[in-house]
Amino acid sequence: QVQLMESGGGLVQPGGSLRLSCAASRVRFSIYVMGWYRQAPGKQREVVASITYGGSTVYADSVKGRFTISRDNADNKVYLQMNSLKPEDTAVYFCNVGGPSGDWGQGTQVTVSS
Repeated sequence: QVQLMESGGGLVQPGGSLRLSCAASRVRFSIYVMGWYRQAPGKQREVVASITYGGSTVYADSVKGRFTISRDNADNKVYLQMNSLKPEDTAVYFCNVGGPSGDWGQGTQVTVSS
């Protein structure tokens, strides 16, 4: 069974930064696209960013220029560096492998508030 463990969430003021980490185990990390999704209260889960094994990235328009996804294939980890955070970035952030029908972590809360 695939295991994904997120960390790095928390409370931050608008304009601040956070770095989310996701450690993957029991998965052939090298063959999968990894992604970060988020779900705000009362809203549907949405994709934030994704990255292929080779490092090609795709971002949601709402985070372009502010968020950076990266991966360490040697350690089976994926990261999300979030800068210039806004209150509307407040959500539970989920690590994902294999797309919407794939596997998910338990999520980590990110709250952007003054």
